[in-house]
Amino acid sequence: MPIFSRRALPDDVRRALDLPAGDRVLAAARSGDRWLAATRLALYVVGSAADAGAGPVRRHLWSDVDRASFAPEPPAITVHWVTGSVEELPLDPPVPVAFAQTLRERIQSSVVHVESVTVPGAGPVRVALRRGEAGELFTQVIGTGRVDLADPAVAALLDEVEARVRAAAGLRA
Repeated sequence: MPIFSRRALPDDVRRALDLPAGDRVLAAARSGDRWLAATRLALYVVGSAADAGAGPVRRHLWSDVDRASFAPEPPAITVHWVTGSVEELPLDPPVPVAFAQTLRERIQSSVVHVESVTVPGAGPVRVALRRGEAGELFTQVIGTGRVDLADPAVAALLDEVEARVRAAAGLRA
């Protein structure tokens, strides 16, 4: 058995994805009784009917992913969502290096520009200009749950950073 391999997505799993027009599977990996599929537009987690969560097929736009990391031993992908939650997805051997590389590339392709700022009492916050599913651009403020957007000083600071991020891409604030 090869150590590194490109895994083919089973036909029934591919059909369950119900991909929108123009989308296609770029890489896939097995995760226990689930399959992970990286497409041009989204990350899919396809589980069995008994899988807990939002049902057997979960679709996450790349702009919903803050960051992800790959651990080769034991093989796993850790996904940090923009909501602040973290999900570990163990990977079945052989190590799906192509999947990990595709995951990284797709997340990065959704990031147009990002700027970090330290918010007093809340720590680092990133303001990112992201590309959505249809190519539209929008901003995200990604920080900890300690960021108080009701505080006028915090709101003013983040508004200023957002304006700079948008201006860097030639957009109006």
